[in-house]
Amino acid sequence: MSETTLLLGGRIHSPADADATAMAVIDGTIAWVGSDRVGRALHPEAEVVELGGAFVAPAFVDAHVHATSSGLLINGLDLTGCASLTEFLHALRDHVEEHPGALVWGHGWDETWWPERRPPSRAEIDNACGGAPVYLSRIDVHSALVSSALIERAPLAKDTEGWSPDGPLTRVSHHHARSAARESLGLAQRREAQLAFLRHAASCGVAAVHECAGPDISGADDLRDLLELSARGDVPEVVGYWGELGALETARELGVRGLGGDLFVDGAVGSRTAALGAPYADDPTTSGVLYLDAEAVAEHLVDCTRQGLQAGFHVIGDAGVAEACEGFRRAAKVLGVPALASMRHRLEHLEMVTAEQAAELGAFGVVASVQPQFDAAWGGPSDMYARRLGVPRGTRLNPFSALAANGIVLAFGSDAPVTPVDPWAAVRAAVHHRTDGFGISPRAAFTAHTRGGWRAAGVDDGVTGALVPGAPATYAVWETGDLVVTAPDSRVQRWSTDPRAGVPPLPDLSPGAPLPRCQRTVLRGRTLYVRDPDEED
Repeated sequence: MSETTLLLGGRIHSPADADATAMAVIDGTIAWVGSDRVGRALHPEAEVVELGGAFVAPAFVDAHVHATSSGLLINGLDLTGCASLTEFLHALRDHVEEHPGALVWGHGWDETWWPERRPPSRAEIDNACGGAPVYLSRIDVHSALVSSALIERAPLAKDTEGWSPDGPLTRVSHHHARSAARESLGLAQRREAQLAFLRHAASCGVAAVHECAGPDISGADDLRDLLELSARGDVPEVVGYWGELGALETARELGVRGLGGDLFVDGAVGSRTAALGAPYADDPTTSGVLYLDAEAVAEHLVDCTRQGLQAGFHVIGDAGVAEACEGFRRAAKVLGVPALASMRHRLEHLEMVTAEQAAELGAFGVVASVQPQFDAAWGGPSDMYARRLGVPRGTRLNPFSALAANGIVLAFGSDAPVTPVDPWAAVRAAVHHRTDGFGISPRAAFTAHTRGGWRAAGVDDGVTGALVPGAPATYAVWETGDLVVTAPDSRVQRWSTDPRAGVPPLPDLSPGAPLPRCQRTVLRGRTLYVRDPDEED
């Protein structure tokens, strides 16, 4: 017997009916949208959910996450709020006292915000941790502070690229240290972290996440466990990616969507490992690091395309983007543009990209998996990007408008734990980009964080990610204020509450306006999260 749920008295975000207040779901599929009166007449035996004016919209997809690291941050050492080096050391010392004898896994320090403008030394770390093994990743996760006790567990970290006897580890040395820290985690601790993260994502209106795993990130066992956890059906869906060259057999064994995610062409701006065409403004001795050249990029694209797998690369700096573009050109000469474009290969972050490169990548069918909160955190003329790169370069990152204008599919994500899972904040950040002309419309930004995430994972049936009859019933219910639409104007793009605009309205995303609060998250008709009415704001 079919199970029917009828949602009534809401504001349904549906292109099928911009004024809809009701929606019927039968066996996990949207069967109808329209008015309350008609809904009651069509489905008199349905289980009724009274919405009380709540806003119902497609659930979000986070297109780039690291679940275990993010889950460890929920119950571990969260350094994102530390405002100084002194505060950082106090937080580390307090955590060690509360968890004696345990590995300390922390994340989120950012010395560019501190008055000291430097990270702590290893001696200061050792003094604060009392001999405990400590791994503390920087906010961009491309470098880490470690204790001497952890180095003893990672002897290969010494005398390799990126090694520092006193400061943060980067490059290959960082990978060795991270692996040692990861191997020190117990199975129960890892699974607890994964479940904590997925439940948190569901509480944020997220019904699916793209896990960007790899040998230098989390390990095959970690990804396998995460995919098994997702298969239970009571947490967000996990789309798996494995970032390793030539790992076709591993991809088949894991059942991943593609060999991509964090397959590093280069590093990150904050750690000065993003590959640049000219040196960093605040450290002229380095131009970052290039992990993969165009030949390796091209070979990977060709292999994945021939095997029916989506390829993907992490790329941020302008030299890294140039190398990736050349790799696509070489692959196109081997495969032909149509075959290459048919796989919708991914580029993660894609921050320092020109309009000309965007046009070229659009022709190659590239998906841009991007993180709008990067710009909110580090963009503009005075924050980290500008300090690392200088104002001219530092204010030209994340040109979402140019990517969209060239037909590139945008898929928004958080890169958690780098930035928090907060999809409405990401949508707002994409609209109100800190560089004029780089932002996109609210409708385009919302689509990039919903339907765009499904399309990036190869789901492009024309209905998934929208609330229309025939679509999977994957949605979130939100408590929010007035809804508004962007209405065309001969001079500007403006906000409007005029219902005659004929498009589904969205919450007010103006700077300072309160963002929606999630009440319920549903994946294909299965409820993943219901907000406790006694839950504190």
